[in-house]
Amino acid sequence: MLKTGIIFDIIKYSIHDGPGIRTTVFFKGCPLSCLWCHNPESQSSNREIFFWEDRCIGCGDCIEVCPTGAINSAARCILCRKCVDVCCTGARETVGKTVTRDNLLAEIEKDVVFYDQSGGGVTFSGGEPLLQGDFLLDLLRCCREREIHIAVDTTGFGDTKSLLQIASHVDLFLYDLKMMDEEKHKMYTGVSNYIILKNLQELSQIHNHIIVRLPLIPKINDDENNIKRTGEYLASLKNIKKVHILPYHNTGLDKYKRLHKEYKLRETKTPSNEKITTVKKQLVDFGLQVQIGG
Repeated sequence: MLKTGIIFDIIKYSIHDGPGIRTTVFFKGCPLSCLWCHNPESQSSNREIFFWEDRCIGCGDCIEVCPTGAINSAARCILCRKCVDVCCTGARETVGKTVTRDNLLAEIEKDVVFYDQSGGGVTFSGGEPLLQGDFLLDLLRCCREREIHIAVDTTGFGDTKSLLQIASHVDLFLYDLKMMDEEKHKMYTGVSNYIILKNLQELSQIHNHIIVRLPLIPKINDDENNIKRTGEYLASLKNIKKVHILPYHNTGLDKYKRLHKEYKLRETKTPSNEKITTVKKQLVDFGLQVQIGG
């Protein structure tokens, strides 16, 4: 029987998730709950319902079919999706779908010609792909057989054995590193960074192509001490040379509203060019190759 997984999106012709033109597959489910997450629909492993207020015409059909009164109180929602089925304008939309390996591979293979011409491939992102480790490994093996370049974008929070098991099938890891202080990491992401740091150290011993991604969040992880500790840590690891700084943005703000979730960083601004340049210089001083964005 084919393994199945749950995803929430597939982006074609992506140029920000690895080299060349890529297809990025977003796995649903993440063990972290970062306050700045711009894909809040990635966090839960379950299907969810988006509500697009601007599409709603107020017909009331969803209210009539909802068995729990969840239209006016999202906490009551049992995800029966009856409201989605009757909505004639698409104001209510299911987020998350179950896919088989073969169906997903067929979608990825549609763009092989673009991968070949641009040096691109497929990127498995999330959420956290490691949460669906067996399904991910199955996909990686099949993509490897088809000679498709593979990147995995990971938080690093997962089973070490599973991470090392997939490593031989992955051409490039995009590895997120939020902050060095464990207590602050718990405060802002919901989990300890112990396994994340341990896994990066283990992975760097056996894999030559790892790009560390540092989201730069004002007043959370952009302080001099955190950047210094980050630089020292990365410089101490084998095979870690490239760092991509990802400046904070709030483009996912509307998604929180659609999911009836609170966005806690409403007052946070994008870091200034001066701040970004300063952080870049700090990391370069540790012998790292640093890029803004990526």
